[in-house]
Amino acid sequence: MGSGGPGKPGRPGRPDRPDSPRSSDPWKVAFVTLLIVALLAVVLWVLLGSRLLVVRDIRVTGVDRVSDQAVVQALDVPTGTPLARVDTGAAADRAAKLRLVESVEVTRGWPSTLRVEVTERTPRLALKVGDGYRLVDHEGVRIADVESRPDAFPLVRIRGEVKDNSGIAAAAAITEKLPDGVLSKVRTIAAEDPKTLVLKLDDGATVTWGDDERTKEKGEVLAILLREHPSNADRSYDVSAPDVAVVK
Repeated sequence: MGSGGPGKPGRPGRPDRPDSPRSSDPWKVAFVTLLIVALLAVVLWVLLGSRLLVVRDIRVTGVDRVSDQAVVQALDVPTGTPLARVDTGAAADRAAKLRLVESVEVTRGWPSTLRVEVTERTPRLALKVGDGYRLVDHEGVRIADVESRPDAFPLVRIRGEVKDNSGIAAAAAITEKLPDGVLSKVRTIAAEDPKTLVLKLDDGATVTWGDDERTKEKGEVLAILLREHPSNADRSYDVSAPDVAVVK
């Protein structure tokens, strides 16, 4: 008779099933939430309420005719102001109202510096005013008054008010586009009518410029004509239509 081991009582089997995820610990969630809120509060306090990141220094660049002090006063940003609270756009707009300032850019320089980059107005033309002369920019804004006629800037003749005068704008556009070698020869610009501008050179030659369209192209054509046909008191140039420029 064959031998066999004693049988073991059977245990009811149960099917394997994956471990069920543990439910989140509510105390852990609350702790993490409070930690995040606390960190945010600290960051906000450092940026907006502490004395760590406040304006201690205002650095102004790009000024020549305008003083640093005038720019700082116009900004109206007291030292000690939290750097993050500074409205850089509004501060730049206030400083740009200075007469000799054309534009201003204000940026933050962490941790405690306000950087101010100024672009000043540039004189382009001279006007006869009383017994002296006035230097103005492309918008007719007064830059300076001088007693003697400046050689570096053409004398412009206009009608009406100087500020925002269309003749001033048209004449200034010529000075911006003309090659330096040609600009140095221009003595006067008749801009009573911006559509019929006329230049007078230092030797008496006349240039019929026309309107303020195609200014750069006209300047290039005039430079070529002056090389090929040197100017004199009896010579005239017409570049009002640069494609068919005329020399007489």
